[in-house]
Amino acid sequence: MGIHRRILELAVATVVLFLGLYGQANAVPSYARQTGMACQSCHTVFPELTPFGRSFKLNAYQIDNLPQVQGITQSKDYELLLNQVPPLSFMFQTSYTKTKSALPDSNGVPGDNAQNGQLLFPQQASLFYAGRIAPNLGAFVQITYDSASGAFGLDNTEFRYAKQVPSVADGLTYGFTMNNNPTVQDVWNSTPAWQTPFDQRSNAALVPGAATQIDGTLGGAVAGLTAYAWWRNSIYAELGFYRSAPQGFANPNENAGPLDSTNGNGTIVGWAPYWRVAYEHQWDRNSWSLGAYGLTTKITPPGQAVGSASDRFNDVALDSQYQFIGDEHIMSVQGTYIKERQSLDATFALGDSENQSNDLKTLRVGGSYYFRRTYGGGLGYFSTTGSADAIRYAPTATVGFANNSPNSNGWIAELNYLPWQNVKLALQYIAYQKFNGAKSDYDGSGRNASDNDTLYILGWLNF
Repeated sequence: MGIHRRILELAVATVVLFLGLYGQANAVPSYARQTGMACQSCHTVFPELTPFGRSFKLNAYQIDNLPQVQGITQSKDYELLLNQVPPLSFMFQTSYTKTKSALPDSNGVPGDNAQNGQLLFPQQASLFYAGRIAPNLGAFVQITYDSASGAFGLDNTEFRYAKQVPSVADGLTYGFTMNNNPTVQDVWNSTPAWQTPFDQRSNAALVPGAATQIDGTLGGAVAGLTAYAWWRNSIYAELGFYRSAPQGFANPNENAGPLDSTNGNGTIVGWAPYWRVAYEHQWDRNSWSLGAYGLTTKITPPGQAVGSASDRFNDVALDSQYQFIGDEHIMSVQGTYIKERQSLDATFALGDSENQSNDLKTLRVGGSYYFRRTYGGGLGYFSTTGSADAIRYAPTATVGFANNSPNSNGWIAELNYLPWQNVKLALQYIAYQKFNGAKSDYDGSGRNASDNDTLYILGWLNF
């Protein structure tokens, strides 16, 4: 009876999604409108870029096939080059999320559980401006309605300036990018912001409680400016800095602002350096890349005077990606390994850490296959391990840690159907082998890692 009920629930959810969402997004149509090229020119399946897509992004989204408003100086340089029709697009996502076991209800009454099986319509809705702004200057700007907050806000965003220097042997492109999430500017799908298989569950599902700073922790709360160079379509180097740029804050008087002790998220002291190097080799229909990236941050803990004391986080990572793009078959494999060293001087002095220094290590590897860009799927493995710390990783109902350990690992499997290039239907399942330090009773209240196994059905439209 239980098996039949689960099958019925899955069938109903799938029908609801097809009826409510048949028309979804796997690339940003703004670029297609500007260039006049199909989405598959730049993407295998969103968000994964092809070699041409990587070049398009590194050159600041400059290719166009739209009527232009132009201004030309006496020296025949452009002083204005503006699309007559703005390259806008809209994304709509709807989803169904269910964990293997229901989460406890927030009323705190033992035995009371929240509804299990969250249907969101929408989960997210986004407006994009994506394309050229001016000669050599382009942007990817995403404004998103988030169902969790019930409000609109700035999502992943970057502005990019790029210029080619053909006179340098085999060609050189250099540029600058300003963005709000370390690695969102990256063109390989082996770094955190765009790594595939693309994990985009709703907040109805629990996620492991420990993550490195570069792995999405700072996203949306920082602003960074980096400079990069791309030589011979093979060698890439980037260097820049990030600084706290909190959103949604209140400033009731001149002595209380987002970057003082009232800030509840901690504040970066000064500037956090970011670096990236990579090598890509392309042959026939294949491409392979190998790279490294990192970020060093000094953060004053929440509630403390900025700069009075700070913790230091040093993230260093390796990544690699392989792609084969054929007429009918597409295959890719991505992986990254991140190691973070934590010097917790401020947190330790406050009594909020058992150790003065800790570390976290994250490994993610995954691969995907698509037939005729229509049917496909992916399989990935993820793991986070780190130092035991009785204070930072303490047992708490539902979200706590066992054995004072941040360790979590598991598998993510996904099936996708793309009836059109801008419509994607996805069925994803995440299975945890360990969650927040243990396989069983990880929170001290009887919840097991497998209780957080997550079924996620997604309808994704871009138009």
